[in-house]
Amino acid sequence: MLLNKDHEPLRFGFLLAPRFSMMSLSSAIEPIRVANRLLGRKAFDWCTCSTDGQPVMASNDLVLEAGAVDEATDRIDALVLCGGTRLTAAQERPIIRALRNANRRKRAIGALSTATHLVARAGLLAGYRCTIHWENLPALREEFPGLIVTEAVYEIDRDRLTSSGGTTAMDMMLHIILLRYGPDIANEVAAQFQHAKIRAHNEPQSGWRQRNLTYQPPAIRRATTIMREHIEDPLAIREIADRAGISERQMERLFTTHLSLRPMHYYLMLRTERARELLSYTDKPLVEIAVAAGFGSVAHFSRWFLHFHDQLPSQYRKASRTGA
Repeated sequence: MLLNKDHEPLRFGFLLAPRFSMMSLSSAIEPIRVANRLLGRKAFDWCTCSTDGQPVMASNDLVLEAGAVDEATDRIDALVLCGGTRLTAAQERPIIRALRNANRRKRAIGALSTATHLVARAGLLAGYRCTIHWENLPALREEFPGLIVTEAVYEIDRDRLTSSGGTTAMDMMLHIILLRYGPDIANEVAAQFQHAKIRAHNEPQSGWRQRNLTYQPPAIRRATTIMREHIEDPLAIREIADRAGISERQMERLFTTHLSLRPMHYYLMLRTERARELLSYTDKPLVEIAVAAGFGSVAHFSRWFLHFHDQLPSQYRKASRTGA
């Protein structure tokens, strides 16, 4: 259905979670709006909806009108959840009910940005490839170790579509346009947005730290990749250097010169960043988060978290939940 161009219009319902990402929503809607104009017909249709039919405030404080999701589900082909900031359990429950209802009625299910987590909690991603914003990857993998979670910018797997946030929703929709109507129309739509290249689904995300390492010496890139792969089971710096093909002394010099940190401190920083993501996006107790970040005790973990983030883990968690 998603890729069958004989099925027109293809109707999307965008379910707006409280404090949803306006960037992701706009990036999903605008390509299909322009595709309609260039094709000269309504090849796509869409609506915005909420669990109670009331307007919804985005994370940028703009408020969008929305119809009731149950009514929207009657006339759509795909229900796409637009995520944003973390929700309370009370906010999540009606969203999960709406997703399950749409799935029972054979609607395709999608997620933008952080929303993949809720679709997983609804039990609708087993056996499907999916992706999520790079900040949320560790938390999603911790909570759902059996899921096929990739680091791709977006994933379209049968009747499931997930994007990793921001403008990746545009690439995902452009890919649907390409598969339905060919590369000429897709590229023409992309050009309307000064979007030079339609990213393939299997292109990896680039978090800020990975991108900042792009122009660093290859040995640094190899060493930091090894570090990221061994957060829960940290390796000795000497072993990382061996695996990266350099001496421990060379590694010390390279990190100090190019990253202004000794390798051990850089490694500790990466591990506390993993912990920070788990503090924000999971309810795991501190002892489990400490273990997941490779620390032997909560005290050791707390000391280094305070060193790099100027707050104790408990203080950071409280601030991230209240928006302080």
